[in-house]
Amino acid sequence: MACTIALIAHDRQKDEMVSFVNRHLPVLSRYRLIATGTTGKRIQAASDLEIKILEPGMLGGDAQIAAEVVAKNVVAVIFLIDPLYAQPHEPDIEALLRVCNLQNVPLATNLATAEAIAESLANSVTAHLIFNPVSGQGNAEQDLNLIRELLEPHLHLEVHQTTPDISPEELAKNAIASAADMIIVSGGDGTVSAVAGAVMETSIPLGIIPRGTANAFAMALGITQQINPIRRACEIILAGKTRVVDAARCNGSPLILLAGIGFEAETVARADREAKNRWGSLAYIMAGWQQLDQQILFDAEIEIDRSTQKFQAGAITVANAAPLTSILAQGTGKVVADDGLLDVTIATAETKLQAVVTLLGMLESALIKTNNEINNVVHLQTKKLKISANPPQKVVLDGEIIGTTPLEIESVPQALTVFVLE
Repeated sequence: MACTIALIAHDRQKDEMVSFVNRHLPVLSRYRLIATGTTGKRIQAASDLEIKILEPGMLGGDAQIAAEVVAKNVVAVIFLIDPLYAQPHEPDIEALLRVCNLQNVPLATNLATAEAIAESLANSVTAHLIFNPVSGQGNAEQDLNLIRELLEPHLHLEVHQTTPDISPEELAKNAIASAADMIIVSGGDGTVSAVAGAVMETSIPLGIIPRGTANAFAMALGITQQINPIRRACEIILAGKTRVVDAARCNGSPLILLAGIGFEAETVARADREAKNRWGSLAYIMAGWQQLDQQILFDAEIEIDRSTQKFQAGAITVANAAPLTSILAQGTGKVVADDGLLDVTIATAETKLQAVVTLLGMLESALIKTNNEINNVVHLQTKKLKISANPPQKVVLDGEIIGTTPLEIESVPQALTVFVLE
């Protein structure tokens, strides 16, 4: 399948070629690029693009491009010619034109046709955006307009908005059925999880534009940042770098972050939509502090490899991926998103002071990435487990309350391809 773009320019057109390339970096970065000697070096010096530099035109670089065209490796040739002042040593268009005509490969000889090819290539990649308008605290209409502004010049973007009657999972399944090249989700962790659950094990790359309260999955993968998070996420998607990570299933539902039992679930239940709209991520901290006064220990049974262990716990967290802000998942100081294992952290505390000390110890372990033993904390790793609790405990799955125990959770290794920073 053709995946190469060939670039060549006469001496007086090399500045125009560099400008053209810089205008279309997101599109060109998705292709293998080849260029004749000086043209390639000029482009390389002005951009971060990876380019295979061929011989200079006067030494047969144009013939090398022609050979790639004949081998059916080239999707388009951009050859900016100088129609008035071409020098005798510069390559002639005729041979390359003949080869492109024979192989039915588009050949641009001026900026107008080059722009037309770039637009066509951009629109040939179809991205389906699943947008949750009620996520986060920002202006949804402005957020969507910004996403369109950043992505539509470089992708054929199909936009789908969730409603009370149309779920993110349903929209994702429709996008998969219509042969999407990529799927992009914009919302909070619940929306991301629902879309990821549909996309996992399909090999379709998933772009994440975080707009929720916590955005924990994006944080775990290094996608989000405090300043211009939407712009940054779009840049990451357009750069085209991907990482394959694990996912999991919890009672049949997708799990990309974590399942929290006990304290974490009660905290999420306290932080309702009104509180999150008013306080943002502080709503979780405030709710957690209130819950410390009321959380009681419960009896838990955890079955791993047909062996059952019993604990008295205040919180149990089963994590596939988790940022530092998910303190209750930091039993060993590190949750690896692509190791094929679930990290199980069991925390106990009989007093509020003991709970605070335990949480601080787990946070310290995460910050300095140590495996030091922490009082009142047990850590396990497994591919599959069952958890029951007496009395039954609330369960939060990827930021959403889903019911109560018991749970059965199983890792799905290498299930999800995600656009990441590097």
